[in-house]
Amino acid sequence: MLDFTAIRATLAEAYDLAPSLTLAQEMADIHARMDRVVPLPDFALYAPYIRAINRLKADKNAVILAHNYMTPEIYHGVADVVGDSLQLAIEATKVEAETIVQCGVHFMAETSKILNPSKRVLIPDVTAGCSLAESITAEGIAEMRAKYPGAPVVSYVNTTAEVKAASDICCTSSNAAQIVAALPEDTIIMTPDQYLAQNVARDVPQKNVVWWAGSCIVHEQYTAEDLRGFRAGHPETRIIAHPECPPSVVAEADYSGSTSGIIDYVAREKPKQAMLVTECSMASNISDAYPEVEFMGPCNMCPYMKKITLEKILWSLHAGEEEVVVDPAIADKARVAVERMIELSRVAAK
Repeated sequence: MLDFTAIRATLAEAYDLAPSLTLAQEMADIHARMDRVVPLPDFALYAPYIRAINRLKADKNAVILAHNYMTPEIYHGVADVVGDSLQLAIEATKVEAETIVQCGVHFMAETSKILNPSKRVLIPDVTAGCSLAESITAEGIAEMRAKYPGAPVVSYVNTTAEVKAASDICCTSSNAAQIVAALPEDTIIMTPDQYLAQNVARDVPQKNVVWWAGSCIVHEQYTAEDLRGFRAGHPETRIIAHPECPPSVVAEADYSGSTSGIIDYVAREKPKQAMLVTECSMASNISDAYPEVEFMGPCNMCPYMKKITLEKILWSLHAGEEEVVVDPAIADKARVAVERMIELSRVAAK
């Protein structure tokens, strides 16, 4: 457990972190990326941290990889690379910096370490977990293999290193259907997201897709009834859903895709109004890039993603904490599953 009293005292001695409207105005170029959702007085609170983090990255030869669910001050203020799980995994293989700071949840930091065994990988809060990652174990994989002999295991990247090591190949929400379709076997085991698997089964009917009964605490909360009710009151709004949502929710949407797919859809279609059926920060992070789009409706917040803050990022870089370590024997096996996913995705993109 982080001792924030001690941490704040240490950081206050090393950096000027007092809110500064003057500094916020000097950093207008950064604020412009988020000023639709982060008012200038709020940005004045973040600006000293953003300045300190960006300077420290250069001093420490560090790079920040941030998921699309990070808050705007992280996403636009300090991240060097942003994206969905697949994009971050691919970019992790290209990192030249000595240190990677993973702004996301723990399995993402593990994935970066698996792909970069010689680099130091930090996560600003080691308790930033994931309901999906916690729903499946290597023993669960063995259970599914025993139930469906000969069927390959496709595990979502939202899993621990141990689960990846026990799997044949990984997938993300953006390439799951593509990977399942490419495998030669007729029966495919998907873990741990039952809803992603069910949505893939609909899109790849030639395969017998079976699944583990895990789910995301953010996306499982949405219901088809909620979406129908929202659409009745806002018939012009495009409903855009993540495939971790239940199939009944996806069926009500105008489009379903990964976080990168959602961004691409908004960029391409530029709907007058859009409701993003996913984590709250998605709309906030792309709002300023598409001022012609009004983002509507409710959203659900991921309590794990929101554990990552500017203060924790600064402390992680300053103190070199929390370092992510993966047993080399497990990492070697997990790397095969992740690299198979990345290679298959690259081949399909050509």
